[in-house]
Amino acid sequence: MKINKTDNILGVFFNRKINKIDRHRNLNKEDKLEVSDTAKDYTIAMEKYYKLPDIRREKVEELKEKVKSGTYYVDGKRVAERIMETVDFDKRI
Repeated sequence: MKINKTDNILGVFFNRKINKIDRHRNLNKEDKLEVSDTAKDYTIAMEKYYKLPDIRREKVEELKEKVKSGTYYVDGKRVAERIMETVDFDKRI
């Protein structure tokens, strides 16, 4: 048996696919994003943080000059006292 003119049959299936696609195109979908107040505050804080200079140039230049001139002095006793203030000896490691 020989079957001719199958174009009409295939056309039916082809039109169904197009109709499905067209139905989906007509939907008005919208995505929404709501950001919490905490997240907004965090974003503002981070933007300000990133605008801060990485190095306090005036402090660096001052220390460079002191080192070059030989007037830079670190009081070891004061450094040790500050370390002892920050260490919590009651805390277990």
